[in-house]
Amino acid sequence: MDYFDKGDLVRCSGAFTDSDGTATDPAAVLFKVRNPNGSTTAYTYGVDDELVKDSTGNYHVDVNANVAGLWVYRFYSTGSGQAADEGRFRVDDGELD
Repeated sequence: MDYFDKGDLVRCSGAFTDSDGTATDPAAVLFKVRNPNGSTTAYTYGVDDELVKDSTGNYHVDVNANVAGLWVYRFYSTGSGQAADEGRFRVDDGELD
């Protein structure tokens, strides 16, 4: 698990491949992040500018880590290329807050 300081901008990345391991763009790419307070934010590629395509099959979202605690995120897709993957990171309060 990765650790960050409160106030960091955390890059969350997701990669989609086919059964042969070749990078592929799914029919729909979605992202959700839940902060330690339980608030969930969702983004859809092509609708929300926050969900960025870096290259074929590779996407990212930069998350404002403004709350200390455990953050959980999920990249997932529907239709052709359906897949899902979750990640997490912890944010620590700064000593000078």
